[in-house]
Amino acid sequence: MSDSHHIIVVEDDEVTRAKLSGYLEAAGHRVSEAADGTTLRSIMERDLADLILLDINLPGEDGLDITRQLRSRSNVGIILVTGRTDDIDRIVGLEIGADDYVSKPFNPRELLARVKTLLRRVSHDANQGLPVKRFADHLFDMRTRRLRARNGETIPLTRAEFELLSAFVARPGMVLSRDRLLDQITHRSWDPNDRTIDVLVRRLRRKLEADPKLPEIIVTVHGEGYIFAAELEVY
Repeated sequence: MSDSHHIIVVEDDEVTRAKLSGYLEAAGHRVSEAADGTTLRSIMERDLADLILLDINLPGEDGLDITRQLRSRSNVGIILVTGRTDDIDRIVGLEIGADDYVSKPFNPRELLARVKTLLRRVSHDANQGLPVKRFADHLFDMRTRRLRARNGETIPLTRAEFELLSAFVARPGMVLSRDRLLDQITHRSWDPNDRTIDVLVRRLRRKLEADPKLPEIIVTVHGEGYIFAAELEVY
């Protein structure tokens, strides 16, 4: 199978957009370019995308608005690009469904590594033989990446949420540190100021727990990390 994927670069600065596209094309990917959300949607209507590299600081409809809209109807991979130093944009981006982020000025090698890691998760088909697992009246089918709730409704998961939940159900009853969990979903070195895992856990709790403020499935172990405390049945 070819390593080529379709990536859409959404960046209003023409020079930056050209640089990003050049890096990705040199790595063998097919790249489409958009300066705004309208052009992005037009491209996606006629051509499926594997990944979107999305600048947060767009004029008018910004990257966070676009991410929120995309995630409401698609599981396409999303990497946010930001030049801001404030962590809040990255945290909000992850909250609303982005898979990863890269900060400007970016290192081309780091950028391509992030892209490669996310694309590997997007196209990876190794879950075909994995079992279906039930916990707290939820049914988690790891082959199809589907999570069903108590009432039978499907609960949408972003790829990062799927990776994190998979890490938890693979090690029930075991305390997992933030750095170990971060390695499971991003494969990059741990930054003690990075709140990625806390953000993702909070998102999962809102989808899984009867009361997210009093979690019984993903429980915090203060000073150590998190533990998957629900009883697990494997089918």
